[in-house]
Amino acid sequence: MAGKETPLMKQYNRIKAAHPDTILLFRVGDFYETFGSDAIVAAKVLGIILTKRGNGSASEIELAGFPHHSLDTYLPKLVRSGHKVAVCDQLENPKQAKGIVKRGVTELVTPGVVMHDQVLESKENHYLASLHYTPKGIGAAFLDISTGEFFAAEGSVEWIDRLLRSLSPKEWVLQKQYESRFDKSIWRRCAKVKTRRLDFH
Repeated sequence: MAGKETPLMKQYNRIKAAHPDTILLFRVGDFYETFGSDAIVAAKVLGIILTKRGNGSASEIELAGFPHHSLDTYLPKLVRSGHKVAVCDQLENPKQAKGIVKRGVTELVTPGVVMHDQVLESKENHYLASLHYTPKGIGAAFLDISTGEFFAAEGSVEWIDRLLRSLSPKEWVLQKQYESRFDKSIWRRCAKVKTRRLDFH
């Protein structure tokens, strides 16, 4: 970000850097604020006003927010639209804070890892799927943390594709090194849901 940063924005940028792949809901007083590209996405998804902070200065940045008591209304909309959301709260009473209020991420919500009643659909599962390439075919695991249900299987591309059709995961994880090795039909089906590619061996 160009220009001189305020203490608040320094704090925001530090927390955002630790959660770069999320929409960061940053608690400021009675509001959750989003900044930059997060604000642009939030304004579009949530139908809230997009403004700018900085009054035309070199450090001007997009801004969009909503009252903190509306979190249960807006958080589900972000998650249902396929976004990973980090909720950053004030960790101390602003009236007692010396300097800038301490803040930290208190909740991380993704389409496949969610416990909010407002996000969960009572008549369907919210599976997080993990796919792994093996010499014998494809291994798959499905977990719904809201119910504790867990399934694992290994089989052909056709068999795994049938499982994906049947269980309809909300999110899936995949090792980056195997991404190019998955069958195109699997990839197309999985591409319809939010993807997290994990960089481990």
